Amino acid sequence: MPAPWYIDGKIYNAAHLIEKGKIIGSVQKYHLPNYSVFDEMRVFSSAPLPKPIKFRGVNIGLMICEDMWFTNIAEHLKKEGAEVLIVPNGSPFVAGKHSVRINHARKRIEETGLPLMYLNQVGGQDDVVYDGMSFVLNAKGEVIHQMAGFKEAVEDIPYPFTQNAIKGEKEDILETTYNALVLGLRDYIEKNKFPGILIGLSGGIDSALAAVIAADAIGADKVHGILLPSKFTSNDSNEDALALAKNLGMQADSISIEEPVSSFEAILKPFVRNASGVTHENIQPRTRGVILMAISNASGKMLLTTGNKSEMAVGYATLYGDMCGGFNVLKDIYKTQVYQLARWRNHDKSIPERTFTKAPTAELRENQTDQDTLPPYEELDAILQGLIEGDKSVDDLVKAGHNRETIVRVWKMLDMAEYKRRQSAPGLKVTSIAFGRDRRYPITNRFN
Repeated sequence: MPAPWYIDGKIYNAAHLIEKGKIIGSVQKYHLPNYSVFDEMRVFSSAPLPKPIKFRGVNIGLMICEDMWFTNIAEHLKKEGAEVLIVPNGSPFVAGKHSVRINHARKRIEETGLPLMYLNQVGGQDDVVYDGMSFVLNAKGEVIHQMAGFKEAVEDIPYPFTQNAIKGEKEDILETTYNALVLGLRDYIEKNKFPGILIGLSGGIDSALAAVIAADAIGADKVHGILLPSKFTSNDSNEDALALAKNLGMQADSISIEEPVSSFEAILKPFVRNASGVTHENIQPRTRGVILMAISNASGKMLLTTGNKSEMAVGYATLYGDMCGGFNVLKDIYKTQVYQLARWRNHDKSIPERTFTKAPTAELRENQTDQDTLPPYEELDAILQGLIEGDKSVDDLVKAGHNRETIVRVWKMLDMAEYKRRQSAPGLKVTSIAFGRDRRYPITNRFN
């Protein structure tokens, strides 16, 4: 088991081999990651190269997490007489990471000729999800055992590893991403002891996917949906929101915001010369936020906000309005991925088909669509992924076929929205570069 460990006044990231309640051997971590969600150099000291631990006649080479990603630890353990490599991990989920882990494990096997057992923890903690998906490779680098992801389990794998190879490394990205969102949300709710989830239902795809994930995570009976229609909300949106709630079996109530919005506008009239345009539009989500937070306070249920990564990236969200909430399950999911995940999950047709086919809209004015303000999401997301995960320049993206003017426009929106992201709810990380600890940019930047 891994644990922080004091040795001569220093703290190490250690792994212990325990039998019958006694520690019979320990190693300490050599390579300390200091990127993305990892901050180990600030906390731990780097240990000397580890030595094997003899257990029941077998020399076990323990490598803690990051130590497997470098050549020197495995090679040193081999020289010291290790017969098998065991790697305990707290490796966070990132879509597509499973095959990367197996490839690194195979490199250690190629260098040492030793079989390897990769053990990863399971569970959610704040923005991080640990997916498990532990595996065993024989001395040829073949997968001989693959555990399921996103659930705890205990399984016996006889040593020496002589089992036949299996097909165990193909990852369904949509399936694993969805399972990560469900597990991460479930653990956030249950570990923080919330009695349930409150969610605003708009009839759109984002709130629909968020509601389905919530129902899968903690049960539909613990999820309460609130419709908050305005004079701009279409009948289609109300019908789709109610149909979703009925299909999932969750409680849904409707509260009109027309009267409170009118009251706010009357109060503000002496101070705001023109209450139309953006001012009028933003009053609506902020009114919804007040109502939802009041119900959250009264019930104890956590308000789940539903903004996606595309919106977070370009600032297409209202501070203290639709950004209200304690957690955002879609924070690292682009809009195009929202549609893909929702379609993948919709085998039971919980989400009405019209939710997929109608044009995305905030419904804050007559005949509004997202594309009045933003490029088409397919184009927007491709540019954003290039700028964020790809760290590409404007010229790189032009070479990839995108319009320079559109790229620059998106890049400016991305930079300008940093102040909003700093005030957003925490959310799950499922990509290589999530907003927050992965991507740290100053709000104040005159260079732009």
